[in-house]
Amino acid sequence: MPMPLSPEQQDFVTALREFARRECGTREQRDALAAEVGGPHSPALYAKLAALGWLGVCLPEEYGGAGGGMTDACLFLEECAHGLVPAGGFITSVISAKAYEKFGSPAQKKAAIGGAVAGQVLAIAMSEPDAGSDVAALRCRAERAQDGGWLINGHKAWISNAHLAEYILLVARTGGRSESRDNGRPGRGDKHTGLTMFHLPTATPGVDIRGIDTMGGREVNDVYLTDVRLPADAVVGEADHAWAQLMAGLNAERLFLAAHMLGLSRRIFDDTLAHVREREQFGRPVGSFQALRHRLADLATEIGCAGLLVRDVAAHCDAEPERLFPREASMAKLKATETAKHAALEGMQMMGGYGYATEYDMERHLRTAVISTVYGGTSEIQRDIIGKTYGL
Repeated sequence: MPMPLSPEQQDFVTALREFARRECGTREQRDALAAEVGGPHSPALYAKLAALGWLGVCLPEEYGGAGGGMTDACLFLEECAHGLVPAGGFITSVISAKAYEKFGSPAQKKAAIGGAVAGQVLAIAMSEPDAGSDVAALRCRAERAQDGGWLINGHKAWISNAHLAEYILLVARTGGRSESRDNGRPGRGDKHTGLTMFHLPTATPGVDIRGIDTMGGREVNDVYLTDVRLPADAVVGEADHAWAQLMAGLNAERLFLAAHMLGLSRRIFDDTLAHVREREQFGRPVGSFQALRHRLADLATEIGCAGLLVRDVAAHCDAEPERLFPREASMAKLKATETAKHAALEGMQMMGGYGYATEYDMERHLRTAVISTVYGGTSEIQRDIIGKTYGL
């Protein structure tokens, strides 16, 4: 472990590792679980995690959670990734639930946070075909209806876990204007103003969720919104002021993604080490050759550094829960995801053809690691955020 844990946290980690070994410790078990929905989320196993009370690790006790902090959530994500636990719905669920915790009404909190603790999946819809890294350029529009509610039309893209979700935390434009063209005319005004969060049940008429085929199976979706009607109280937080609310949530998202990729990096290292210890060429294990031994030493050092950074940022977030850590969260996301990608490429190279074969986990690790440098803000965006915090 990169940093000391409390006795309770160590017990939690031990329990998570035993669960992973028991439920998905073999390739056959993991393949059977993955076949449920064709992606990295098993509803059956997720229900077991909910029954153990672990899905609410960092959510309020008032809604059934354990009341833990960011460090506890990061430990959960790290160990799930290391144990290859197919709980892909957790990250979007906890990110959304934390937003509801800060800004939601009592009824919204009960539905969303309580649902997340019980095993329901939540999703968050920000990105659009023309608004990815530049999220503030989104054009999905919510307009006031005559009955005081909202009428929403638009197209969201690359929405993780929308096909599994009970609720979507939707971000739409309610005022201001995007800098991109709107209705054929150039937009004017500050694109960061006039954004609003909405509590959207996926069963609402007019919501059409269509999967996007990817290397990782079904993980992301297009979400089409056609004359979707929501009541006035569907607004999460304050209308027209979602940008500041989003910034608070994105810091948590980056830290959670970093913790997940830290766990995958550790797993990649362990799988690579096991292979080079057993694989023999020229009469001895290939790991005994200096070329591989030094690569593994460098990789272990990089993973250790990433672990220290992730755990340190989580500890700071727990110590000052009302403070944002944009520089530190982006650093953690950048370092952990790039380390995971580097580790997977190194692992495949050191395993040779075995790393490329679907019989082994390494090719799956590579697919998972590569996309981590894109979602949740690309590595280029993370570097830009870090640079801006230095006044550049």
